[in-house]
Amino acid sequence: MNSRGVQDLLKDSVPVAGLCPQGEYGVHDTLRSGFTSVKNDILPSHPLELAEKNFELNQDKMNFSTLRNIQGLHAPLKLQMEYRAARQIQRLPFLQSSNLALDTLRGTDENIGFEDILNDPTQSEMMGEPHMMVECKLGLF
Repeated sequence: MNSRGVQDLLKDSVPVAGLCPQGEYGVHDTLRSGFTSVKNDILPSHPLELAEKNFELNQDKMNFSTLRNIQGLHAPLKLQMEYRAARQIQRLPFLQSSNLALDTLRGTDENIGFEDILNDPTQSEMMGEPHMMVECKLGLF
């Protein structure tokens, strides 16, 4: 097959970075994802790791069941609907959203955490071109 035929086959392909385990050049990126180990892929490194990953979800489930027992079925459904509406409020794709409405609904707007101090979006290393990111988000190209 000539080189022009290969180009025609590859012109519609879009590289997806999140689906391949290798880095950008086909090599495992040790600095970003750590050393590879089959044991780390199968089991968590500590028994509390799974509980910490699912802490917010478990806390929401507990709060919703308590709210249902106290006020009835309508209260957790209304609160879940408000959470879903607050999650859909976003800025343009190239600007990081603060999710202030969601934090206010959850009651975490007064808490100071790790992400408040060391996760300043203005100091981000990733910056894309705004027009290209909006077109990608809207599916125009």
